[in-house]
Amino acid sequence: MRKLIFLLPLFFFIACKQKAKKEPVAETPTTGTIKMVVDESFAAVLADQIEVFRLDYPDTKFEMLQGNENKIVPTFLNDSVRVAVLSRMLTPEETNFYTKRSIKITTTRFALDGIALFTGNNSPDSTITVDEVISILQGNNPRGKKLVFDNAYSSTFRYFKALANITAVPKTGVYTLNNNNDVIKYVAAHPDYIGVAGVNWLLRGDRDMNDFIPQVKLMGVKNVKGKTGDDEFYKPEQRNLINGKYPFVRSVYFINAEGRTGLGTGFATWLRSQRGQLIVLKSGLAPHKITSRDFNLKSDN
Repeated sequence: MRKLIFLLPLFFFIACKQKAKKEPVAETPTTGTIKMVVDESFAAVLADQIEVFRLDYPDTKFEMLQGNENKIVPTFLNDSVRVAVLSRMLTPEETNFYTKRSIKITTTRFALDGIALFTGNNSPDSTITVDEVISILQGNNPRGKKLVFDNAYSSTFRYFKALANITAVPKTGVYTLNNNNDVIKYVAAHPDYIGVAGVNWLLRGDRDMNDFIPQVKLMGVKNVKGKTGDDEFYKPEQRNLINGKYPFVRSVYFINAEGRTGLGTGFATWLRSQRGQLIVLKSGLAPHKITSRDFNLKSDN
């Protein structure tokens, strides 16, 4: 009897604790769970954002599916995931998928990404013009330069096809591999090729790439005549992304189709906050907006 009296409070405590664990966390801008698809070019900076965000808001959980654009957009549109991070806004047809169901989409730009052109350290080339890049993509390549992209379905490849106004690439001069790491490795070993990848990937590459990234160099790019950056060759450095002098720049968007005020709303606000923008700056991307600093000048008189 004494043992039973002693054990009853213990059983009661365990039962209450198990019940508490089963209670779901409320869905608010700073609590809950969110699933999102992320263009693999921006996975590293998103991971950094999530890490810091969860330090402030530990009752949050993020499930991130990363991949090339053609792979992740269908997942977003089949309603299994309601948040996407892309280098483009949704098309009218894609937006209509949610509009016809009366679900409002909010799109937040939080960063600018520079698409870097790079070549092997032993390559004699260190500069290229936008006109030359377009000519290569269109199959007019008298100098025999060769471009290498991550894969045929990536947002980076789509960006350059749109730039050259083409739907199909020439049989020679333009090549695709499987991912950004493959491009870096290939260009490091073949100095006569020019690799194409987001600058964030070069700055924050996988640990496995530590031996290869030092073997490539960024190229300077001159814009077409009449546009900003046509006066000299510019590299994808942050100041050149911000002032628009580097020509290959794309916006990075956080697209939220949750249809309510939940964790997606809170995280989108965080990405545009001062802390979120500082993380963008640290990643090598350019922030959506540079936060001004105010100084109070005091006089001793």
